[in-house]
Amino acid sequence: MSDQALWNEVDALFDRMLIKSDGALDNALRESKAAGLPNIQVAPNQGKLLYLLARAIRARSVLEIGTLGGYSAIWMGRAVAPDGRVITLEVSPEHATVARDNLARAELSNVVDVRVVPALEALPEIERAGASFDLVFIDADKENTADYFEWAVRLTHPGALIIVDNVVRHGTILDAESEDASVQGMRRFNEALAQERRVSATVIQTVGVKGYDGFALALVLEAPRG
Repeated sequence: MSDQALWNEVDALFDRMLIKSDGALDNALRESKAAGLPNIQVAPNQGKLLYLLARAIRARSVLEIGTLGGYSAIWMGRAVAPDGRVITLEVSPEHATVARDNLARAELSNVVDVRVVPALEALPEIERAGASFDLVFIDADKENTADYFEWAVRLTHPGALIIVDNVVRHGTILDAESEDASVQGMRRFNEALAQERRVSATVIQTVGVKGYDGFALALVLEAPRG
């Protein structure tokens, strides 16, 4: 059995035990595939991790950068409902349409606000509106992740969490000479994360149905580290 086949079977085992079938989430995956969206949304166990983290910190305000078909937004929308709010930013109108339909079927249209706009244009406006978020999830174009992270720190408060997906890139993060823009974007992000004194952070490597990758988890601090 290959490593990937083993990882798939282990994920499937724990999904059956701990997540089980869910109509709205299963439908979101089917509709996203039918619409031709890339199969790059978080895995079910990763979606539930987002849900659990949001619940653990009693998040009422969530910012997501990168909506795709709305799968992760459903998880986080359920975590903050009924009195919370999720803002999710998506650059593709086609993806946003699929996401809105999936969120409507999940009865979360009044919880999740899908905004079709490049994130680096939307984030200054969100700041001017005075928003502050309990949790930020970044899963968009990798080239701009360092910039998204800088905005996430500005738009959160002490005790908030910032989660960044796809930071290991199948181990290619080690290659300083890589010509892959996504790898170089994540290298810039990891350097920014290491230098940011307003957070305490770690990176966890992961294997599973999405292959070999990892995510960063950053806690916004009360005060800069000395």
